[in-house]
Amino acid sequence: MPSLSETIARLSKMRALPSGAPFATPDRLTDIPNFGSNPGQLRARIYIPEGLQKDAPLVVVLHGCTQNAAAYDAGSGWSQLADRHGFALLFPEQTRANNPNLCFNWFQPDDVRRDAGEPLSIRQMIETIVAAHKIDPKRIFVTGLSAGGAMTSVMLATYPELFAGGAIIAGLPYGTAGNMPEAFDRMRGHGGAKGEALAALVRAASGHRGPWPTISIWHGTADQTVSRANAEAILAQWRPLHGLNSAPTRQDLVDGYPHRTWCDASGRALIEEYEITGLAHGTPLATRGESAVGAAGPHMLEAGISSTRHIAASWGLTDAFAGEAAQPATAPSFESAARPHAAAAHAHATGVGKVIEDALRTAGLMR
Repeated sequence: MPSLSETIARLSKMRALPSGAPFATPDRLTDIPNFGSNPGQLRARIYIPEGLQKDAPLVVVLHGCTQNAAAYDAGSGWSQLADRHGFALLFPEQTRANNPNLCFNWFQPDDVRRDAGEPLSIRQMIETIVAAHKIDPKRIFVTGLSAGGAMTSVMLATYPELFAGGAIIAGLPYGTAGNMPEAFDRMRGHGGAKGEALAALVRAASGHRGPWPTISIWHGTADQTVSRANAEAILAQWRPLHGLNSAPTRQDLVDGYPHRTWCDASGRALIEEYEITGLAHGTPLATRGESAVGAAGPHMLEAGISSTRHIAASWGLTDAFAGEAAQPATAPSFESAARPHAAAAHAHATGVGKVIEDALRTAGLMR
């Protein structure tokens, strides 16, 4: 665990970060000025495509540290898909008053409890949109990157009855850190609950006893910001809740990357995990070709696989697309098949991605 002096030094560096927007980006989002008591003091931003039908789905999207809602939307391409397929989007946005580095406070005790802090603010946003746009309450989903991925874990644990599914990208399991020094340790894969204790944290977060949301997990093997050990911890947290064995139901390659799926007795996928070989810390994108969506940028990484498209398809929000087909595990080895994507991801990390990684190092969030 970092010493007290080291933690204080990190905090000082974080406060020295510039207060302007993380980077210039198109903004397709609008604000909801009033949505409840907002105890977490978050900003609520939405995207409602033209002609949204009654009983449309809603996707809640949580940005990562140093990002804002508009930047994450532009990079991930969620509003592009919303235009094409007719679903609503909610982008909760962190403020510097809450966190100097614009991270959701997934490690603060007051911001990881049901009916308190940031989770309650997000729930109030959801309730407001559901009422205003006649959203189907059975088709609400949540996804996020990094600290947004960790806050996705928080929302799935504290309000599991709200969500049909969640997708955690380069994130962390719920409830394993209670302060900033512990958060740094968990990001590196050190300490925290293990085994059945991980599932017990979710059970204790609400009175809900099932059914539980489906879970999609995405993590890069070259992630130096949030250790890939956290992907395994998320799996360990949710498998017991769904009553699943440790061995996956099937393994395959999707767009050249290892993909594991855990299904119930009827064959319905309850948990899936994508291992993005060679990818650094960020959201995997496919920004080229016929099924391109989103744009590469800081922590929005070209990888030849669109996490946005695959996540949306797994939730039944979009039509099938060309890149969706999975290859059997008897294809060339996972490592060799993914190597072209890994090279592209590494090249990006040494370019524009390096700018944001340097900023995270300055903030003490990356070694």
